Amino acid sequence: MTLKHFCRNTLLTGAVIIEGIKWIVRPYFHFSQPTKFLLGIAPNLLGSFLLPFGCYWLLGRYIDLHSDKQLRLFIVVSFILLVINELLQLIPVFGRTFDYYDIAASAVGLIGAYFFCGKYLFRKFATYP
Repeated sequence: MTLKHFCRNTLLTGAVIIEGIKWIVRPYFHFSQPTKFLLGIAPNLLGSFLLPFGCYWLLGRYIDLHSDKQLRLFIVVSFILLVINELLQLIPVFGRTFDYYDIAASAVGLIGAYFFCGKYLFRKFATYP
């Protein structure tokens, strides 16, 4: 399996899990704390973790995420865009809620993605044909 196929499969599986949490698990099942809290931040955590996979799958020709400098820049820009997205939720027109925990979960997901992709995944697949 090539890295591009692995990233595609990981991203699509993650998207199905996120949508399942948002549209099936949270509305129809009731949990006590801390499970309810974890299910609340799970889409942000998983979504931000999956960003490098999606970038590599869709933009791998244009952005070299094998380079540690490019991966760090991608992570920083992604975090800035995630914070802007969360801040836009303060505008009442969108009908969404602002939450500091979503920003924290996004940061944790991006840090996890950086260490998993940069220190393990991209280097492992770079050594194999």
